[in-house]
Amino acid sequence: MREVDVIGVRVEMPSNHPIVLLREVTGERYLPIWIGAVEATAIAFAQQGVVPPRPLTHDLLKDVLEATGNELDEIRIVEMRDGVFYALLVLASGVEVSARPSDAIALALRTSTRIVCAEDVLDEAGLAVPAEQEDEVEKFREFLDHVTPEDFESPESPDAP
Repeated sequence: MREVDVIGVRVEMPSNHPIVLLREVTGERYLPIWIGAVEATAIAFAQQGVVPPRPLTHDLLKDVLEATGNELDEIRIVEMRDGVFYALLVLASGVEVSARPSDAIALALRTSTRIVCAEDVLDEAGLAVPAEQEDEVEKFREFLDHVTPEDFESPESPDAP
């Protein structure tokens, strides 16, 4: 397992579908994952420190974990099958709960939980970005500084099962 950071979310053109971009903490690979608009908004809210007037689903799950004394130990992106990514929420008790990566990432950002990715997933779907291409990544980061959660609103959510 390799630890990854959440770089941010963006809308991929021309499909107009949001993606979340992860990056290896110690490496040069990036992992783009197609996500739904609602999850993109939840991730963007967490990254921007936006606190909605009422808890969103991911805020509610965080509150439930805290209220029941459960601690989220780690988020694992464990598999990619037929183009669909799979993740696990790993509780401190050892219990593992299957989750969509987008939901797991939104929860991880709210709980400051470490995110790791299976090496074979990074090998299959990761994109190596050599140092000379870091300028493009910097442009993406600048985009993220100016994007708002409303930019991801869409009626459909491709982030299945």
